[in-house]
Amino acid sequence: MHIGHVFTVMAAAFIAGAINSIAGGGTLVSFPALLGIGLTGQQANVTSTIALWPGSIGGFWGHREDLIGIREFALRLMPPSLIGGALGAWLMLVTPQKVFDQLVPWLILAATILLAANDPVNKVLKKMGSHDRTPGWWIGAMIFQFIVGIYGGYFGAGIGILMLAALSLLGLTDIHQMNGLKNLLALCINGIAIFAFLGMEFLRHPGNVQWVLVGVMAVAAGLGGLFGSHMAHRVGRKTVRVGVVSIGFILSAWYFYKHYGA
Repeated sequence: MHIGHVFTVMAAAFIAGAINSIAGGGTLVSFPALLGIGLTGQQANVTSTIALWPGSIGGFWGHREDLIGIREFALRLMPPSLIGGALGAWLMLVTPQKVFDQLVPWLILAATILLAANDPVNKVLKKMGSHDRTPGWWIGAMIFQFIVGIYGGYFGAGIGILMLAALSLLGLTDIHQMNGLKNLLALCINGIAIFAFLGMEFLRHPGNVQWVLVGVMAVAAGLGGLFGSHMAHRVGRKTVRVGVVSIGFILSAWYFYKHYGA
């Protein structure tokens, strides 16, 4: 592998780590960077997921004290997260490579739209009525979280926004509690997906995980997360989100042209 490729993905992982620590959506940087150096869609997806996962651990640990008082939410929403994440990872692994590559523009576009819709969705949810957590509410939340888990195991970008929307509907209003629970559930979804990826890597389909890139990207993403945490108040979530959304739309347009254009 060319040394220039290594530095490219290290830079992308650093930026992705910083973006994730500030506003979320870092996969929209790391995933296309891996595609750009010649990896297939599945290789890029698996490698990016594994490389950025340590950042989720840091995010969860930083918000661990915010989970006090919402143990019931965690216990109810973790099982559908794990089951959905495992199913999504399995679906990704059994998707033919050519089909997944054709889905790449759609996946990037969907993640970008989710990121762009974050603020409008939150405003609508705040205007909704009471949030009585009846059995029906819990069933709906668990089903929704199961669907989020499937999407997260399959691709993953934007799952934090989906989860924050669900938690708003369940009546949580403390953004710190919501972020803490979101990080825990993302840790579950990506963790079980990585377990499935590694199982397939060692047992049936070796070659999806680019271990050299995983190592350097994990370190770079961790450093980027630290940098982002220091820059969060200076830059602001809105500014970062606008930049990431712009990148996402440009990349999705490029991949639509590449796959479906002339």
